[in-house]
Amino acid sequence: MTDFVGVESVRRWLAQSGPAAVMEGMVGYLEEDFRRWPSFDKVSRVASHTPLGVIELMPVSGPDLYGFKYVNGHPSNPARGFQTVTAFGMLAEVHNGYPVFLAEMTLVTALRTAATSAMAARTLARPDSKVLALIGAGSQAEFQALAMRAVLGIETLRVFDVDQRATEKVVRNLTPLGFSIEVCASATEAARGADIITTCTADKTHGQVLADTDVEAGTHVNAIGGDCPGKTELDPAILDRAGVFVEHTPQTRVEGEIQNRPADFPVTELWEVLTGAEPGRTSAEQVTLFDSVGFALEDYGALRYLRDAVTGTELVQDIDLVAAPGDPKDLFGFALSPVPAG
Repeated sequence: MTDFVGVESVRRWLAQSGPAAVMEGMVGYLEEDFRRWPSFDKVSRVASHTPLGVIELMPVSGPDLYGFKYVNGHPSNPARGFQTVTAFGMLAEVHNGYPVFLAEMTLVTALRTAATSAMAARTLARPDSKVLALIGAGSQAEFQALAMRAVLGIETLRVFDVDQRATEKVVRNLTPLGFSIEVCASATEAARGADIITTCTADKTHGQVLADTDVEAGTHVNAIGGDCPGKTELDPAILDRAGVFVEHTPQTRVEGEIQNRPADFPVTELWEVLTGAEPGRTSAEQVTLFDSVGFALEDYGALRYLRDAVTGTELVQDIDLVAAPGDPKDLFGFALSPVPAG
């Protein structure tokens, strides 16, 4: 049998544990896996692009577990009554290839994306950071705010979105949780005075939602909305004056903000900073930029954390996913043998 955790179970898990605590715990797993980066077999995601969006497979393999995520990204979906992103993921035992854990990852991806942003900000932002600007108030915004508060103690938000309803949603959801929120009329206004800026927009275009002049000295930017060819969010001049940090360089050069820069544009992989192999922020005045596109190792860590958190609880179901004939060589006989009633 394979353990399965569905949407309702994840919702119950979040109700029991609280999303902030979940993301804080997830950061620990992510950091552990990033520090083991060289031990993983890594490839860029396999993407199938259409005019309406993209469907992707994101695999990674460690010494003991193999993991993958299926995920889509369709920016026009909300206008048609669908989620922009849906996903599920799996862990399998490397020694025999058997899938052992299957889970929904629409909600879990939101958690792991915010946890990754918080991990990067804790590693790269100024330690005295107190104000977060959210450029984009869509599905990820509340998770980003909660993760930043859980990991960095940030409670002051400056929010801008071209969709007023999205902004109203963020205010409605986060004000009761104790955040101080200023609704801003532009990205420029939101960025002014912010210590950390998170850009998270969905349009598949070479956009510039954040101008170079919007980013003050000492700011840390989490650019998390650009994640496919032809989709960026930042004025390229920001990259030229920032220390730029990425997940898996080959994937980011195709999908991230650096797709707009030369092929030899210098970047540092985040795992190198976490292990001490390379420096992170080098001064209080430096602009640091995490050019995040989402990488399979983050899903792997999120799945490990979810599995460890719910194993042995009522949140897990057994599903009959793997054929198990008594004689491993007689699959035909197993297929035609009598099926137990019920």
